[in-house]
Amino acid sequence: MDFEKPIEMLNLADKAEIEGQDFQPKKFNDYLGQQELKDKLMLYTKAAALRNEALDHVLLFGPPGLGKTTLAQIIANEMNVGIKICTGPMLERTGDLVAILSSLEPKEVLFIDEIHRLATNVEEVLYSAMEQFKVDVIIGQGVGAKSVSLPLNPFTLIGATTKTGLISAPLRTRFSITERLDFYTSKDLAQIIYQSSKHLNINLAESAALMISKASRGTPRIAKKILRRIRDFAQINNNNIADDNLVAQALHFLNIDQEGLTSVDIMILKTMITSFDGGPVGLETLAAMVGEDAETIENVYEPYLMRQGYIEKTARGRQIPYKTLPYLKNRFIGQKTI
Repeated sequence: MDFEKPIEMLNLADKAEIEGQDFQPKKFNDYLGQQELKDKLMLYTKAAALRNEALDHVLLFGPPGLGKTTLAQIIANEMNVGIKICTGPMLERTGDLVAILSSLEPKEVLFIDEIHRLATNVEEVLYSAMEQFKVDVIIGQGVGAKSVSLPLNPFTLIGATTKTGLISAPLRTRFSITERLDFYTSKDLAQIIYQSSKHLNINLAESAALMISKASRGTPRIAKKILRRIRDFAQINNNNIADDNLVAQALHFLNIDQEGLTSVDIMILKTMITSFDGGPVGLETLAAMVGEDAETIENVYEPYLMRQGYIEKTARGRQIPYKTLPYLKNRFIGQKTI
């Protein structure tokens, strides 16, 4: 087992510097949305702190961009402990993980993003670490090799994933707390956008924040990305004042419509309508006609279109639901694409 060069961990101070001026909540009271989940985590962390124990291991799952990493940082802050952050693909060798685990202080948090992408041999090291706070390491080679049990400080593992189905059952059952993050409502997103606008020094109208939220696909990461581009647009055109009119112009400039549909989303829908009368159409055929690879359409564009009820999967391929087809025909056919 190689301990010569542990992988480099991401320091929170460096992370804040990398992310620039984006507002990052430090406490649960600063974190907007996900109220039910937040209430649960607040209770769990408070109880663990009162017992002076490490929080039980936590698995957070849900679509990307909803705040899993932020919640892990807040949990560490609320527990008044440090946090080490890495991703599943970073942990290529068992020695990498053992080096990190052995460096953890009592009650410290280890956050592993994309935990479903851990290599099997690395994942197996976590089993005894999570349950018994120890790892078994092999010292030596061949007939002289022996197993040594290395004790660990009690710690909290927080795993994050977008694909719970890819996490093995032995690992999943070792998490005592398993919670899902849902897409945000437009109202919650508007509050997040308005909160971030103050941090970015944008004079943003509340109605304009709601307009941005409706175009953000229920995802704070997308909302903040759009807000930063609107800040650029406002700085050049209107001295950092973002009213409804300017936000509408900026969204048009960014090729995003009022429902968050991008030009590629609209191209997919228009192709299905004009060439296949709503479908069904095979994914590969659709990808070829749109000019995107099939995997990108399936993983990037389809989930939101399906959530909006604009596309459904059938045994014969993708199609637009019959009830939705007249609305989309009226909206897009004969109109100029954004």
